[in-house]
Amino acid sequence: MVNQVFTNRRIYHIFRRDGRSLVVAMDHGAGLDVYPELSNPARVIDAIVAGGADAVLITPGLLKDCFHCLESVGVILRVDGGSSALKCESKAHRLLYSVEDALRLGADAVACMGFPGSSFEGATLENLARLAGACQNWNVPLMAEMIPGGFTNPEFHTPDNIRLAVRIGIDLGADFIKTKYAGPPESFRCVIEHAYRPVLVLGGEKASDERTVFDMVRTALDLGASGVVMGRQIWKHSRPRAMVSALNHLIHNNGSAEEAVDIMASA
Repeated sequence: MVNQVFTNRRIYHIFRRDGRSLVVAMDHGAGLDVYPELSNPARVIDAIVAGGADAVLITPGLLKDCFHCLESVGVILRVDGGSSALKCESKAHRLLYSVEDALRLGADAVACMGFPGSSFEGATLENLARLAGACQNWNVPLMAEMIPGGFTNPEFHTPDNIRLAVRIGIDLGADFIKTKYAGPPESFRCVIEHAYRPVLVLGGEKASDERTVFDMVRTALDLGASGVVMGRQIWKHSRPRAMVSALNHLIHNNGSAEEAVDIMASA
């Protein structure tokens, strides 16, 4: 069934008609060390496309170099950043690219961070608001990555704070949200119920085993999440295509975590 909260045509390049999406995040190289797993990004992109990914979250450089691998999937362009892992102090996020830049590169949507509760609250929320206005002008979907306190303050990542952060991103104009999953389950259900746009859960640091990831995804979907945006769980895995196939089964076939593990075993 078509999700009635979708707001424009381009978002169907990201979400399927069941209202769900499996997005593979490959934007890490703009600030983090992705060696050696992404030394050959085209090979990884081929694997995730073959596995059934719906869209990729990507950088301008990768989009320019690997556009020939992306003809069958949606493209979300990361348009903010401006710091790297080499910078020891707190890292600011600025808008580096415009919606027009994204359209010239052939992107279907754009992505931007929001860090309410952090020292960069004002800057990142202003980025989101400005970007939302530009997206409205060009009819381009906006994904807001809403992380209360930012990534360096995990004590802020409580269900109540995530619920607040998600709602802030939506009210500032985001069409869909990327955020952390935080239990217990009934608390995360409140996050979803308070959101009136789709919420995708992020993967975070590479987990030690796939079952942990699959259990989290299955729980989030059962509570109303619309899918995932995962990077390191996939491109740092020795078998990225198998990971995407297993997640695809969870998200679009309502498969169980056990079935996802079986897919990994038989791939």
